[in-house]
Amino acid sequence: MGISAGFMVPHPPLIIPDVGGGEEKKIQKTIDAYQKAAEMIGRLQPETIVLLSPHQTMYADYFHISPGQGARGDFGQFRARRTSMEVAYDTEFVQVLCENVEEAGLQAGTLGERERKLDHGTMVPLYFVNQYWTGYHLVRIGLSGLPLTAHYRLGQCIRQTAQSLGRNTVVIASGDLSHKLKEDGPYGYQAEGPAYDARIMDVMGRGAFGELLEFTEEFCEKAAECGHRSFTIMAGAFDKTGVEAEPLSYEGPFGVGYGVCVYRPCGDDKTRNFLEQYEEKERQELLARRAQEDPYVRLARYTIETYVGTGIFPSMPQDLPEELYHNRAGAFVSLKEDGRLRGCIGTIQAVRGSLAEEIMHNAVSACLEDPRFAPVEDWEVERLTISVDVLGETEKISSPEELDVTRYGVIVTKGARRGLLLPNLEGVDTIEQQIAIARQKAGIKEYESVELERFEVIRHH
Repeated sequence: MGISAGFMVPHPPLIIPDVGGGEEKKIQKTIDAYQKAAEMIGRLQPETIVLLSPHQTMYADYFHISPGQGARGDFGQFRARRTSMEVAYDTEFVQVLCENVEEAGLQAGTLGERERKLDHGTMVPLYFVNQYWTGYHLVRIGLSGLPLTAHYRLGQCIRQTAQSLGRNTVVIASGDLSHKLKEDGPYGYQAEGPAYDARIMDVMGRGAFGELLEFTEEFCEKAAECGHRSFTIMAGAFDKTGVEAEPLSYEGPFGVGYGVCVYRPCGDDKTRNFLEQYEEKERQELLARRAQEDPYVRLARYTIETYVGTGIFPSMPQDLPEELYHNRAGAFVSLKEDGRLRGCIGTIQAVRGSLAEEIMHNAVSACLEDPRFAPVEDWEVERLTISVDVLGETEKISSPEELDVTRYGVIVTKGARRGLLLPNLEGVDTIEQQIAIARQKAGIKEYESVELERFEVIRHH
């Protein structure tokens, strides 16, 4: 046995009659699709259900797998405490899964549980499943802030575990779609909202799981989606497997998208090695980019490769452009991995004897000392996209009207607190956003008055 089916489902609490109080009838298509999916699970009679929930414990760099013998929960936070459930965990599956993820080099396990009670992202799907089948044990897994590729790898480990144990296993990917579908919805409207829903329902409706890895972080954030990482883990559980995909429903009357799809495995299919294909494509693109890197970026990469690989700060190369030896300026080194920020450290003004030294020291700091991220490991270095921003002179300005997010970076100052944001960054589209992020970095509250400075940069790729 192994993975016998997969299900993409939403988790709106109001779909539960005691919560919805009649409002659930406005998403009757979703209810009907849920009932059909749950009835299928009843016929399959899985020994184990692996449930992936965005509302389970979540960490930036770690997948949390619920520990212990089991848990219970209710809809009390939605004023429906009498609707409750209790589940038993598949402890053997959890143990073997933890061994497999460790062997795969993934940061995942049972540590760091914050809340034992079942979350609504878990309970809504099980509310329907329990109407048709209760003879399962549960494996409950949260998402993480790690790249989509890591989520896909976790899915591969789930598949490996199910197969090695001979478990009849069903994977349920719990997650709503965009929360930005309507102006009068609870979260407002963003053009990326309906665009995301149309695209994800097309991808999931075709079972084209490789395309999940192509969604950018910026697009997903603007769409305010909920379930993309859940869907990607489930996709990994079907790696190198043919699937019969059946979209059952889509609707979004409340401004949030709800989609239901079903996946049945239909034999091995080595052409559906989506992660391998994606990583090879990324590798070729990285090689092409590296071939076009200018001397500033090559210097940063050389420094990172040497220091991360050996722990020794490298000597300065002797074949750099003259301005790197003789000029002095502040510089920021930014790292991205799989399109996501992986580190960014810099200096507003020169603190080293030359621009070359400035770049080299900041390159090491970006990969090891950015407090938002774990240190870059040796295996990651070749995957990094690197940019170097050389800062021009700063000038004080009297109002935000003198800023331009594509041309000027901004520095906000309140006493000894100082925050900086570079110009022309993905996802930063307005001056208000730019200032707000700079304030946040400095720990300056929105209501506190600040001094503003602007600066231009020369960005090297």
